[in-house]
Amino acid sequence: MRKENIKVIIWGLGAMGKGMAEMLLNKKGVEIVGVVGRTHRLGKSMYDYLDVERGDRPDIIIGEYDKVITEKAADVVIIATDSFTRDNFEKIKYCLERKINVISTAEEMAYPQAQEPELAKELDRIAKENGVTVLGTGINPGLIMDLLVIALTGACIEVESIRAERVNNLSPFGPAVMEGQGVGLTVEEFNNRVKEGTLAGHVGFPESIRMIADAIGWKLSDEVELIREPIVSKVYRKAPHAEVQPGNVAGCNMKGFGRVDGEVKIEMLHPQQVEPQLEGGSTGDYITIKGTPNINMSIKPEVPGGIGTIAMCVNMIPHVINASPGLKTMIDLPVPRAIMGDMRELID
Repeated sequence: MRKENIKVIIWGLGAMGKGMAEMLLNKKGVEIVGVVGRTHRLGKSMYDYLDVERGDRPDIIIGEYDKVITEKAADVVIIATDSFTRDNFEKIKYCLERKINVISTAEEMAYPQAQEPELAKELDRIAKENGVTVLGTGINPGLIMDLLVIALTGACIEVESIRAERVNNLSPFGPAVMEGQGVGLTVEEFNNRVKEGTLAGHVGFPESIRMIADAIGWKLSDEVELIREPIVSKVYRKAPHAEVQPGNVAGCNMKGFGRVDGEVKIEMLHPQQVEPQLEGGSTGDYITIKGTPNINMSIKPEVPGGIGTIAMCVNMIPHVINASPGLKTMIDLPVPRAIMGDMRELID
């Protein structure tokens, strides 16, 4: 077994970065050696922002990226800051060039070749040149609506069509997610932002659909179609970072369609809203595969998005360290699993 602890740097100590730090502090054979932050957090202790006591652990002072991330300063940097490959690119490049593996929470990084093929090629080149690996993952994309779907098709002789649906509660998420989903807007404001292209809704459908299609050998005949529709509340709703008046938008009903030879083969439905139970709604994850045989999977309630993303990123650390250099996706690496023992035992 490797004697030294696995060394991790966390870039971004928002809700996801904080959760990953707390998870890592409770695991064996791994240690946090740096945290990258900004503005008012610089120079402060990581423990000021965690719900874990420092105890006798060495203190970790939050610093700027160029001071914290130096050549081979860690085995892995987890970047928990962006949603889009283009926004994440320079951060990932910086880490790879310092010969450190990277795990990114950016949704588009789960399968960057879907929308940013040139940047994906460049990241693959830089990673290989420096002998390290980069992976984008999370709960969705990363597991629920893509890797889990792909795994279930392994029991099929033929696949005719795939439908994945994730019904979730947005309330635990922060202001950026509320803004991206249009929570609290009037219906008119929501529709105007959709027309302007300034309402993101769920980020990751093109990535999930392309990952599934490539994994099972379907050639998509055109671009992934995306539809964003307002979920209008009949009642007053309040979440920690949002307030919705009756008649206004409680969330975004996101739909995605992947076509093969002009026919819809992959359908994705992802209605996301705050406090769905106030109108009798319940959450869940559902996969329907038509084929030989038909497969129907239901998880109720949903796998929680925040906890799931935190766990996926931490649990993939050994697989990323073990992987050959380059850009990887979840279909390239061993299946994710919880790590209940010493993480060092999983390193080849």
